[in-house]
Amino acid sequence: MELGISTFVETTPDVDTGETLSHAERLREVVKEIVLADQVGLDVYGVGEHHRPDFAASSPAVLMAAAAPLTTRIRLTSAVMILSSADPVRVFQDFATLDGLSDGRAEIMVGRGSFVESFPLFGYDLKDYEELFDEKLELLLKLRESGQVTWSGKHRPAITHLGIYPRPQQNPLPVWIASAGSPESAVRAGTLGLPFALAIIGNVNPSDYARHVQLYKEAAAKAGHDVSQLPIASHSHGFVAESNELALEKFFPSTHARTNVRAVEKGLPPYSRADYDAASSMDGALYIGDPETVARKIIHLYQHVGITRFLLHVPHGSMPHAEVMQAIRLFGTEVAPRVREEVARLKKA
Repeated sequence: MELGISTFVETTPDVDTGETLSHAERLREVVKEIVLADQVGLDVYGVGEHHRPDFAASSPAVLMAAAAPLTTRIRLTSAVMILSSADPVRVFQDFATLDGLSDGRAEIMVGRGSFVESFPLFGYDLKDYEELFDEKLELLLKLRESGQVTWSGKHRPAITHLGIYPRPQQNPLPVWIASAGSPESAVRAGTLGLPFALAIIGNVNPSDYARHVQLYKEAAAKAGHDVSQLPIASHSHGFVAESNELALEKFFPSTHARTNVRAVEKGLPPYSRADYDAASSMDGALYIGDPETVARKIIHLYQHVGITRFLLHVPHGSMPHAEVMQAIRLFGTEVAPRVREEVARLKKA
């Protein structure tokens, strides 16, 4: 069972002071977070691509490259790259470079994107949303097969026997498909035999995602892949503190503010403390509490959904950096050992 952290490199106003960190300050903080996650024994750190003022991570590979030589074992992944609006050649080259710098620890997690600012920014039409992803995923997978590529499609100029460099240290460079809950994405990932990641966020019951995992495994088996060798990840917001009460109180203000910004953008009802408390229960999608509580919820997800990797998304909105660092420290030193020990026991039972 792999445990890790994910971030969108939030730069939202501090709910207490109203001040907003510069993008530069927040980027430097995240490098420190990656280094700490490595030091406390976590397995993976993921950075999500966004193109808006309240997130500073428009280039995950560049950010993680800054941390690569400062770390020794932690895997470095996008979470996610919006492949539909990206150039697969440049994505592959960036992560092949990161793979070399990190001595073979890079991964690419790709998705269609729930935030769509990148589409007009890079000149794409949202009406091509599905077609763009399918075509660009095809090219990305072809790029990792060989250093010499010939390919043609509708939305990108053709490539005729051209070299794609540098080549990654890993062969193949891991490519994951991520989904916020689309059954079609589960089937696509399984059919291709690619690792699968679920974003389990919002007002949902995590156990309901067991159906997506089942669809994924059925599609993989039908396509002739060894299901036992395919990793399954999930990503959810959360926070760890010394007590449940402290964790709940510290994580609420930024979560409340951030979720209500998204509620306005999406035309959804306001987010309340009652919503937050419900999501923090065993059947909710927030992983908040003391180490024992958070570990118990992750183990529950392992048992009922079948994940093999869990990413805790922290912070959600801007929080004091010292609190984020302490949450990462507790997650690595106290939550992760509990989860790994219990998962190992369950596998033997």
